[in-house]
Amino acid sequence: MKLDKNTKVYIAGCGGMLGRAVYSYFAKRCIVKATDIDLNIDWLEYADVRDYKSMEESINDFQPELIINLAALTDLEFCENNAENSWLTNALGAENIALISKKLGVPMVYISTAGIVDGEQDVYNDFDAPNPLGTYAKSKYHGEVFVKNYLEKFFVFRAGWMMGGGPKKDKKFINKIYQQIKSGQKELFIVDDKLGTPTYTHSFARGIFKVVETDLYGVYNQVCEGDCSRYEVAVELVDLLGLSDDIKITKVSSDYFKEEYFAPRPASEKLINMKLNARGINFMPHWKEALRDYSKEFNTDLQSS
Repeated sequence: MKLDKNTKVYIAGCGGMLGRAVYSYFAKRCIVKATDIDLNIDWLEYADVRDYKSMEESINDFQPELIINLAALTDLEFCENNAENSWLTNALGAENIALISKKLGVPMVYISTAGIVDGEQDVYNDFDAPNPLGTYAKSKYHGEVFVKNYLEKFFVFRAGWMMGGGPKKDKKFINKIYQQIKSGQKELFIVDDKLGTPTYTHSFARGIFKVVETDLYGVYNQVCEGDCSRYEVAVELVDLLGLSDDIKITKVSSDYFKEEYFAPRPASEKLINMKLNARGINFMPHWKEALRDYSKEFNTDLQSS
């Protein structure tokens, strides 16, 4: 489908770090209605993916030509401690949106995660069988399966270690490291036994837009090029912030954080964009290039503090 200034795009769960990037990219090019349960910015309207009736009303009022579901609980420890809410948001929410998409006869975009693998392999392509370990991964994978089995016109994009949103919006690894630095810590303890593929929200949003326009429906790994450990990401970030001489980075195993981060995580969740590459529609940069661009937000924040 051709996406232009007259195309109506509904984005559910648009209040998070990915939502900000997706809204920014799509709203410049399409007519967008963005909803969430947390109205943390003025362009959001209220809608809860767990509530089928209100969700259907919100979407029907807009009559979109494309529906994007970003709604998800992504904190792994929160999901383990709040399993029912996790299933209702990540799994039932995806079902609700898919049912509405089918009723309206419009394509749906669902965001899945590299976390659905078990880590027994080193690298996973789009066709490797998932085996989710924890509540977050299981609930997200259920949503993926339902969308695949129920709809004909769908896109599932599997993201890796998400980065984006800056110091105020990023709830993931990059900002956790940055906040330690900003608080004055001179030594960072970073695991080197967890491997993955960073995924920059702005590149991811652009990728969604471009791939949707191809009408090549299906499941896609969509992560930045290259792979790394958490330790390598931290080293790169500290260097980009110009703090390599001031901050010591110490390697530790995951056991070091076993009480704080108790949810099961795969040792490797490295993805490769096999299908995007084969079809010539891979718009993702290398993770180091993406982090270089992203780090500018933190450099600005450091200089202003």
